[in-house]
Amino acid sequence: MDKVKLADFQKLDIRVGTVVEAEVPEWSHWVMKLVVNFGKGIGKKIIFAGIMKFFKPEELVGKQYPFVINLEPKKIGSQGDKSYGMIIMAVPKEDEETPPHLLKIGGKVPNGTRVM
Repeated sequence: MDKVKLADFQKLDIRVGTVVEAEVPEWSHWVMKLVVNFGKGIGKKIIFAGIMKFFKPEELVGKQYPFVINLEPKKIGSQGDKSYGMIIMAVPKEDEETPPHLLKIGGKVPNGTRVM
């Protein structure tokens, strides 16, 4: 495993956000489109996650999760949609059959709360 310098890790901006919308795009066979509210100062971001095989959109709406929000935008799918972050989850096995575990926040916190 490669070592990461603390200064590089500190460049990540990890924040708690509330999923306000979730849907499976027509073109998708794997990813779910999430609209996540990060509160004042950051606002809402669209984030795609490869989780639709394991979760239904309605299971995520209204729940808070940690996200990396300062990644470069990444084009997703053939329609030119872009993802502006990444949900953080535990992946017991890196295959397409083992469900990931979405990390839960211990209690409700303001949207945009920094994770350290």
